[in-house]
Amino acid sequence: MVSSMETPARTSTRGSTTRKTAVLSPSGAAAGTFADVPISSNTFPSRGAAAPLAVTAALLLSTLLSPLLTSPALAADDDPGGGAQGAEAAQPPARMSTVGGTRLGRPGTQVDPKQGAPALPSDLSGKSWMVADAESGAVLASHNAHWRLPPASTLKMLFADTVLPKFPKTQKHTVRTSDLAGMGAGSSLVGVKENLSYTVHDLWLGVFLRSGNDAVHVLSAMNGGVPATVRDMQAHAKQLNALDTHVVTPDGYDEDGQYSSAYDLTLFARSGLQKADFREYCSTATAQFPGEYKKNKKGKKVRMSFGIQNTDRLLTGIDVKPYKGLAGVKNGYTSKAGSTFTGVAQRGKRVLLVTVMNPQKAEPYGVYKETAKLLDWGFEAADSVNPVGTLVRPGPAGLEQSNASAGGSKKGHEHAQASVSGGAASGGMWTAAGIAAGSLAVLGAVAYAVHRRWPRRG
Repeated sequence: MVSSMETPARTSTRGSTTRKTAVLSPSGAAAGTFADVPISSNTFPSRGAAAPLAVTAALLLSTLLSPLLTSPALAADDDPGGGAQGAEAAQPPARMSTVGGTRLGRPGTQVDPKQGAPALPSDLSGKSWMVADAESGAVLASHNAHWRLPPASTLKMLFADTVLPKFPKTQKHTVRTSDLAGMGAGSSLVGVKENLSYTVHDLWLGVFLRSGNDAVHVLSAMNGGVPATVRDMQAHAKQLNALDTHVVTPDGYDEDGQYSSAYDLTLFARSGLQKADFREYCSTATAQFPGEYKKNKKGKKVRMSFGIQNTDRLLTGIDVKPYKGLAGVKNGYTSKAGSTFTGVAQRGKRVLLVTVMNPQKAEPYGVYKETAKLLDWGFEAADSVNPVGTLVRPGPAGLEQSNASAGGSKKGHEHAQASVSGGAASGGMWTAAGIAAGSLAVLGAVAYAVHRRWPRRG
């Protein structure tokens, strides 16, 4: 069976220590206001001299062989070979959901430029994509935003947003054989072993960094089992008004009837990023994961550990140029879904979310390259385009907000935006905290202080 994991770390990390990196303010004069996030002191060699390794962003806003098309459905997180994948319909439906605004339900590219606005990149090939402002919720541009497509491991954002709050990170769990039952062939794995104990913190690192389906299944077992977790995820998706999503598995493995959309994946990311632990995990570049017990030189059994690295290539800079200011969120790949990715990045005080699903161009790591192009466009165009929709808030208030923006009128959209931002403490939902200085070995990382001002109702 073909493994869906990327090649293992090329440097031994046994016995290595953990260090912490503080994110600095823009002036570099003082540390930021965020708790330090531990990262491995061992580095993973880059595959190119110019590819730096991203550091962990503090409390911030995340594997990998290219499966053969003839192999079973796989739930890896990368398609290094590039190229179109998936057996879904080649064209989007003529009519799709209008949650967030009427224009988002139309097939094709939706953008409303003002005079002098930069043009969208001309070589985008994703079946579906979206660029949105993380704070206001304004959708700056989209392409088939509500097309229901297989999500691959980006569905793990919904899993984390649903299950992560239920268990303290210090809680320990001893893995039973039944916890690991039912994983699909070729699943991406972090290396969880039965009869060994792990903290919840360990397991979430396995989910976010290595997209470990083994870690997902253990956490699901702690949550009452896979069927219960799927029900919880579906209920949470409904509460978020992510109505394009149908959950069959908690890990994103290809299953008939499992789908989501660029719009819904962006909602999941936006909701998850309001949780401090979610931000920490999705922005961690490297970490140590518990291994098996072995005898040391004194004959005493000690728990070994091994290094794991985030499979988000825009974060780590492996094989593609790292994106300055990017901090996660989650990438995915299956033979049915192709490559999927949702990323968040900041420039100045503006924070953007971009989701890309299933690029069709035969280009290695195309999902990351197209995401980077859309982020560049979004930061340049944000003040020179009219929104074409909005990311709705959860609950009934969100559907009311969506109805207010129906018809695509500027007045309706402004009403919808006011319902997102109004009535909350000053300072915005997202506040910039600073950028760490870059070097040959360290990529500058951005941190945010996220105020739980949204959602307030529903």
